[in-house]
Amino acid sequence: MTLSPARVPTTGGVRRLTATLYGYAFLDDLVLLYPLYALLFADSGLSLWQISSLFALWSVTGVLLEVPSGAWADAVSRRTLLWLGPLLGAAGFTLWVTVPSYGAFAVGFVLWGAGGALASGALEALVYDELDRHGAADRYARVLGRARAAGLLGVMAAMAAAGPVFALGGYPAVGAASVAACLLASAVACRFPDDRERAADAEGWAATLRTGLATVRRDRSLRGALLLVPAVACVWSALDEYSPLLVRETGVPDGYVPYALLLIWAAVTAVSLLAGPAERLGRAGFTRLVAVSALALAVGALFRTPAGLVLVAVAFAGFQLATLLAEVRLQHRIEEGGRATLTSVSGLGTELLTITVYAAYAAAGDHASHATVFAAFAVPYLAAALLRAAMPTKRA
Repeated sequence: MTLSPARVPTTGGVRRLTATLYGYAFLDDLVLLYPLYALLFADSGLSLWQISSLFALWSVTGVLLEVPSGAWADAVSRRTLLWLGPLLGAAGFTLWVTVPSYGAFAVGFVLWGAGGALASGALEALVYDELDRHGAADRYARVLGRARAAGLLGVMAAMAAAGPVFALGGYPAVGAASVAACLLASAVACRFPDDRERAADAEGWAATLRTGLATVRRDRSLRGALLLVPAVACVWSALDEYSPLLVRETGVPDGYVPYALLLIWAAVTAVSLLAGPAERLGRAGFTRLVAVSALALAVGALFRTPAGLVLVAVAFAGFQLATLLAEVRLQHRIEEGGRATLTSVSGLGTELLTITVYAAYAAAGDHASHATVFAAFAVPYLAAALLRAAMPTKRA
């Protein structure tokens, strides 16, 4: 672990930082289109392959911009990137509901993906460095878990509101509410600490990128922490995009799909608050967490009934906690400097693997039900858990 020397915590600065972070996370995910956009695509006449290609385009955008944007965040003001990102998402959502078509959906995903890439790495780096500056870096796991919970509360609020808003005004009303949330998130981001002084002393983004990648090559522990994040996150985060289709397949009416998804994300939100205490899980505990989550995913999906969604919720919650622990481990192993760059490198790995999952899902979905495909994607997690358990014991 590479924490900075002990400093006296300054609660005022930490309190302002965390309040801004939680508000930003909530609003950034308060997108009423979340539980409905897969249905919007299907209702607009898109095939499963076309829908999967949109998800892949979203990830490709992240692949192309993830690392450069992280290096840019280390070279310029991270706060600037954080308020700019939601504005791009707002533009994309506007396109979706005003001219619903494959082309508009594609452009919207590019804009949304670009906005996400700007914030990815920049947010984690800003928060960790600010906590460290105030002598509170050891609180990062707890703060990150609460921030993810705040974001998931935004997702849950969006799911709860999506049904009534959709009933009142259809997709245009849902889209307008999503755009409003993005604009509010951008406004809240302006309250983050201004780090232009740090940015002024930084190298150019290209030099920052080279330095960060050289650090990964030299430091084996850092490299392992960096690779663990995409290994845990890629499959379940991709399956999330298809979860409305799985819910519909169980017989849940379209108007109740958001409420069924609400059950899943309630579990994910609750477990996010355990990130701080869960840091005490060792290697064996982490491995068991992944294995149990994989089994719950497979069994819950194969039930093919609304009741099975309870186990799917348990699985997603377990994978969320494992992802948080992997992300915290990575931040603790990054030395000061290049933090956003290396976080974005991890994000790049996640995006590359996620694209593979989208392609595999589309291919399998042509020959099997969504339930079967969900269950099949539990296998990589089980295999990885067994392999990790069989390896010689090392430091977690």
